Amino acid sequence: MKRALVTDELWSIVTPLLPAEPPKPKGGRPRVSDRAALTGILFVLRSGIPWEMMPQEMGCGSGVTCWRRLRDWQVAGVWARLHYELLQGLHWAGRIDWSRACMDSASIAAKKGVCGHRSKPDGPRQGGHKAPPADRPQRAASGVHVHGRQRA
Repeated sequence: MKRALVTDELWSIVTPLLPAEPPKPKGGRPRVSDRAALTGILFVLRSGIPWEMMPQEMGCGSGVTCWRRLRDWQVAGVWARLHYELLQGLHWAGRIDWSRACMDSASIAAKKGVCGHRSKPDGPRQGGHKAPPADRPQRAASGVHVHGRQRA
């Protein structure tokens, strides 16, 4: 027997994170179940096939249906919350080796402004050039103004 893409354990974690089904004031076709849509999403992402080529025999609806559910769940923040829940569970089980962890500004916001441990900069930088005042024309090294006039 094949291994299910959405196990009961995974489904029990995902279910509370999903938004409620939107109301259908005009009726219409019954909605594909969230579990079937998640199965279709995982199938496409794992196999790499185009959404339009999802086999109908899987019972997951069309590829477009699964893609729309993927998009809607992204907007609702389901994937970010699921990532957090899975990491939390792995941490509690002692299955994460934090000695190999790495953080950068893509995962943690870089704070702008002065650091909290010092209130003033260390003074002027060494070896740098000062910008000329805005009211004086710039001069090239030869003494000729940048605009081409000879200096008096």
